[in-house]
Amino acid sequence: MSSYLIKNTNIVNEGKTINGDVLIKKGRIEKITNQIDVKEAVTEINGEGQFLLPGVIDDQVHFREPGLTHKATIYSEAKAAVAGGVTSFMEMPNTQPPVFTQALLEDKYKIGANTSLANYSFYMGTSQDNWEEVLKTNDKKNEVCGIKIFMGSSTGNLLVDNPLVLEKIFGGAELLIATHCEEESLIKKNKAALEAIKPVLEPSDHPIIRNEEVCFESSFKAIQLAQKFDARLHILHISTAKELQLFSNLRPLADKRITAEVCVHHLHFTADDYAQLGNLIKCNPAIKSPEHKAALWQGLLNDQLDVIATDHAPHTWAEKQEAYAHAHAGLPLVQHPLQLMLKYVQEGKLSMEKMVEKMSHAVATCFQIKERGFIREGYHADLVLVKEQPNTVSKENILYHCGWSPLEGTSFPYQVRSTFVNGHLAYHEGVFDEVKKGLRLQFNRA
Repeated sequence: MSSYLIKNTNIVNEGKTINGDVLIKKGRIEKITNQIDVKEAVTEINGEGQFLLPGVIDDQVHFREPGLTHKATIYSEAKAAVAGGVTSFMEMPNTQPPVFTQALLEDKYKIGANTSLANYSFYMGTSQDNWEEVLKTNDKKNEVCGIKIFMGSSTGNLLVDNPLVLEKIFGGAELLIATHCEEESLIKKNKAALEAIKPVLEPSDHPIIRNEEVCFESSFKAIQLAQKFDARLHILHISTAKELQLFSNLRPLADKRITAEVCVHHLHFTADDYAQLGNLIKCNPAIKSPEHKAALWQGLLNDQLDVIATDHAPHTWAEKQEAYAHAHAGLPLVQHPLQLMLKYVQEGKLSMEKMVEKMSHAVATCFQIKERGFIREGYHADLVLVKEQPNTVSKENILYHCGWSPLEGTSFPYQVRSTFVNGHLAYHEGVFDEVKKGLRLQFNRA
């Protein structure tokens, strides 16, 4: 494995930015100091005027394999992720077939090992009748990121709203439980009420059907279950102001038993954007009115919201062109979260150090990921070098299998120059080196 010396760069890590050098050897960060001189052969990279960040860890993506590979594959989306500075991902179980058995879970890990340029982990899926199989994941708690429960609308048999099943899982799980929280009964009620006065629904109706109460009631239910059983709960894609009252900003973060995620699209878009983008920004939970976006930013900055993710969920262009009622919900985003947040850094919305905390450090802490998420000597060298250089999202530079992005036409002030995955220079100045694949994430759980 090649050794690299990144010289004279701005190292953003653990709340501060320092100028210095970083030596990478045998896939690990060997040394960090203000100046490193080596006698052995290394590939030197000039990082002057650039920023070296820990690789982004995305705790929620949908890469669609197996069974839905007309939308995406683990190979295609992991490659897009690496180009965007995402060095590790955790992927969801709503594939075909859904990941309802340990054998199916391990099948996905085999695909990851063979094809993913980024590091990977996969959630165990839950249904109304597989709780015994789900709890077998306890034996792999240091090798699996978590258990996923859809406590709201989903495809197939992924919705779990049986109270007895939920209690079995919350009471028996020894690893993190991640939940999609939307109250199904309220969704149906809101939809029926709207259809009674408006026979043909449109994208702007989405946040009315899946409103604040839909999210709050389900999140509140999940938290009650977690508190009853002292389960480790992580609620995904918080999208409303009201939900924020459910979360504390307890520090240190490692002491939290209930944590929350916010996604880049809920920090960027608002309901005002349906007029232009329509179904392209249809997702669950819905993108809501501007006051919710403002509240989410406040919750992020005051540490009620712990991590930033993408919920990358690609669909084909044709699937998004259907009428609202039939258009698939989800946005492809994993190539651009870092550039999008760096845009907000430049605008003064948050500091670069805070961004790194929410996209790398806090994810590693929440999930207890082993030796990743920080720029520390001895850790895996998952690193991203970014430079200030304007660039614009276009069909020509989108790497998603689906070939489109809701961010097309958006200009970013920074771009990713280099991405290291386990010390391997997987992406550099627009060129991929796919000779080495990513590794299965490991976790430190007692």
